[in-house]
Amino acid sequence: MSTDYQQARASLGARLRELRAEVTGRDLAARLGWPQSKVSKLETGRQTATSSDLKAWAEATGHPAVAGELQSRLEGMESHTRSWRRQLRAGHRPVQDALTVEYERSSVLRAWQSSMVVGLLQTPDYARAVFTRYAELHRSPRDIEEAVRARMRRQDMLYQPGRVFNIIMWEAALHAGVCPPAVLAAQLDRLVGVIGLDTVRLGIVPFGAQVAVPPGPGFWAYDDRLVIVEDWHAELWLDDPESLGVYQRVWDAFDAAAVYGSTAHRLISRARAQVERP
Repeated sequence: MSTDYQQARASLGARLRELRAEVTGRDLAARLGWPQSKVSKLETGRQTATSSDLKAWAEATGHPAVAGELQSRLEGMESHTRSWRRQLRAGHRPVQDALTVEYERSSVLRAWQSSMVVGLLQTPDYARAVFTRYAELHRSPRDIEEAVRARMRRQDMLYQPGRVFNIIMWEAALHAGVCPPAVLAAQLDRLVGVIGLDTVRLGIVPFGAQVAVPPGPGFWAYDDRLVIVEDWHAELWLDDPESLGVYQRVWDAFDAAAVYGSTAHRLISRARAQVERP
């Protein structure tokens, strides 16, 4: 999927090169006050243009009327691939707020997570540990407490009628040491309590279960209109029918391999017992 984004960026670069046909790269860089390397990177798809870059390019090449077209191309790219580098410039809280909007718009939500407990079911301490690790990874602003509060407020939806949360996790998520053992123990206790909620259907895919597809990145599906996939470098926001269909089939595959109810309870309890071992 990152390849699709790169192809879109290369296509935008080719369009920029067309507009520059009557101007040398050196002259255009001089007109814009840019290093010539920036012109080259934008044209070859090695750098993502900003809105202001595109407007300046259109004007400097004598094609101001195409600024809207260029902006539409950029928005089309960013609507599908939202890099963490850009999203986290203002910290994690705005990202949480944007996700809350999608939750509020949805009635049936489906989630898959293979590496950690899903955010909607996290305890504050567990969420704090996760946000801290991601802030370190992306070197983003440390608004950890604001992000935790935003995530906890979203959990109020678990107790509101009108929504159904179908959540599946790989058993590995119950054991991942993304937080201190005491925090993980409390988190597993929280999951046990969630099993009884009438708004949540929590499934666990056991170690060794036969699965139709390999465990992959986590994602949320919002009704039948949007899927958000998390990767290390970006979130993918997918709304085209073909992609939605793929993720529906992926979720169905994990649903078929998952256990629910008392069997899921036993897997969580087993993980909890292992946390307590010296």
